[in-house]
Amino acid sequence: MSQSRIPMYENQKRRDWNTFRQYLRNHRPPLELSRCSGAHVLEFLRYLDQFGKTKVHAAVCPFYGHPNPPAPCPCPLKQAWGSLDALIGRLRAVFEEDGGRSETNPFGARAVRLYLREVRDSQSKARGVSYEKKKNTFE
Repeated sequence: MSQSRIPMYENQKRRDWNTFRQYLRNHRPPLELSRCSGAHVLEFLRYLDQFGKTKVHAAVCPFYGHPNPPAPCPCPLKQAWGSLDALIGRLRAVFEEDGGRSETNPFGARAVRLYLREVRDSQSKARGVSYEKKKNTFE
């Protein structure tokens, strides 16, 4: 990473962390970070969908599986998988940098990893773009 990008990444991590902490404060009832679980992280990710900009076609939509639909449709906008994956990576890092133990990191919970995989797969199918795991070029 270039020197000029490090501060930007650090700023993004702090903004993400502050957003998550605000979400915990606004939670009903308010939640302490120490009581936060993977289920709460999933709630947060679903909450973020309302601010998404990625059209995700439902299986019943005539444009399901088409990467460039020819007309508008009523399917919802959601957060893109790549954005969610990067967000979770930053939040995982901040949690541990702030003294949290990796074994208790709610951002690394199995449920969160499974949810991200499900979002990736469903979004790629809905857009008609297959997701191929990158090949290791050193093999």
